[in-house]
Amino acid sequence: MARQNTIADGMCTLKNAADGGKSSCIIEPASKLLGSMFRCMQDGGYINGFEFIEDGRGGQLLVHLNGKINKCGAITPRYSVQHSELEYWEVQYLPGKNFGMLILSTSRGVLTHEQARKEGIGGELLGYVY
Repeated sequence: MARQNTIADGMCTLKNAADGGKSSCIIEPASKLLGSMFRCMQDGGYINGFEFIEDGRGGQLLVHLNGKINKCGAITPRYSVQHSELEYWEVQYLPGKNFGMLILSTSRGVLTHEQARKEGIGGELLGYVY
């Protein structure tokens, strides 16, 4: 199957596994960007952890779920966001203030919207989770 958007595929697999009450799921192909997004989700307490599995075809990510994901997804197209516009995008994708997180790709790596706000930088929106 030809993959168009590995981030959207990975987030969709994660949401389906969480909705099904699974304790883990395998996402393939793995990518460093997806791994960085999962690191943000792990730091936020949405997943227990993840590990890379080498399979000779691009690798897989085994994600350990903890049942705290209500919804997650990729944001397409990847909107460029300035620091001053973060609040607007929070309202668009998150259900309430201080609930959930946006994940951005910035010049300082993959960060949550709260980290980007503290550092005073913008970036490109990759996904959301709550």
